Amino acid sequence: MENTFTDLSHINVRGGDGGAGCMSFRREAFVPKGGPDGGDGGRGGSVIVEADPQLSSLIDYRYKHHFKAERGTHGQGARRHGRDGDDLVLRVPVGTVVRELDPVTQTPVFDLADLTSPGERVVVAPGGAGGRGNIHFVTSVRRAPAFAEKGEPAREHWIELEMKLMADAALVGMPSVGKSSLIARMSAARPKIADYPFTTLVPNLGVARAASGQSFVVADVPGLIEGASEGRGLGHQFLRHIERTALILHVVDVTGGYEGRDAVEDYRTINEELAAYASELAERPQIVVANKCDLPETEGAVARLREAAEADGREFFAVSAATGLGLDALVSRCAAEVSRLRAEAAASAPVVDLSERWERERERRDRRISVRREERHAWRVSGSQIERMVIQTDWENDEAVAYLQHRFERCGLDDALAKAGAVNGDEVRILELAFTFEGGDDAPDYDELVEDEASFDVEEGEE
Repeated sequence: MENTFTDLSHINVRGGDGGAGCMSFRREAFVPKGGPDGGDGGRGGSVIVEADPQLSSLIDYRYKHHFKAERGTHGQGARRHGRDGDDLVLRVPVGTVVRELDPVTQTPVFDLADLTSPGERVVVAPGGAGGRGNIHFVTSVRRAPAFAEKGEPAREHWIELEMKLMADAALVGMPSVGKSSLIARMSAARPKIADYPFTTLVPNLGVARAASGQSFVVADVPGLIEGASEGRGLGHQFLRHIERTALILHVVDVTGGYEGRDAVEDYRTINEELAAYASELAERPQIVVANKCDLPETEGAVARLREAAEADGREFFAVSAATGLGLDALVSRCAAEVSRLRAEAAASAPVVDLSERWERERERRDRRISVRREERHAWRVSGSQIERMVIQTDWENDEAVAYLQHRFERCGLDDALAKAGAVNGDEVRILELAFTFEGGDDAPDYDELVEDEASFDVEEGEE
């Protein structure tokens, strides 16, 4: 049977295009000079990623990779506005990290959000803005604007979804030390169990319940090997699942397995790998579990391992997944420790919905404009908001082009270009279009020209 756990997916998302604004004038009997009445285009729907506590994997994104929201409809005369497109909500497990991907290399560029609370959401592909109808461009000197804005095409890009387990405790250790057998004994989980290394290739989750009635979520993380922190084996893929767990259950096979390994050396090796991967993991609460203690001639290894664990200030339990020896005491102690850690975490950092924070960060990125010298006489201007202004302009309408120049001046672009070193006659490039700069000095000192780059937030004033 195919395993349905999926913890990393790359998907392509695109919001809906915005509808075009309408250029229209009121026309009816006995109103010979009706004013502008063009309605606005509807905003395109957005693609939103939302944390859903009912999900446990990213299997929904294993075979389908392209997602697009509904487009907005166009505005019409008589001030009839277009309908907004419906949002598309993509549900993911709690504990999913959302990242922007480089379009060429498909490597992560920056984090968009870390969804750790049920219902927390982030807009990953905002819908295109609807174009404004000509009713918005009336001024004291422009009484009959004969232009409207086009709808904004939505941006299409790739994102990464990475699920990190939200378990309370994680079973870690070398391959074939009995982690899968332990989680099967401790909970209702039924993982694949066999006597060869790397039987477990994906984490398994189970709910363990102590005699006191306390319960906790435990994860069986695939076996680690020496060098896992450097990516040997599947080290990085497995280690990242331990990052969110409050308690580590370090399982050691006191028989040494088929290779005849030393139990204390295994214990030291895994702890070194945890510390090398993330220093805070070395300080994470840890209980050392000696497994297979029912087998003969293990007393010496158990005693040496107990001494090493207690020397590090860690609790020690000798158990057997095969017979159930010591498991009730282990589960009760884990439940009590998880309860204590939960209380500490709630007191120090209560769970909050950060949806508004992710939206503010997205809006800040959207407002950011950069000015960069590409050639001696040419500058590249980039940024979502400034590019939106260009896209929504009707270039066949002189009034619309003049209005765009007014917006450039009002949002501070002309000043930013001059401050960066642009002079009259320089070329300004935005997307595939080029403009001639007319807001700077006439005599540049080319001896002082450098590969300048400036950036600022656009704060466009009111009409």
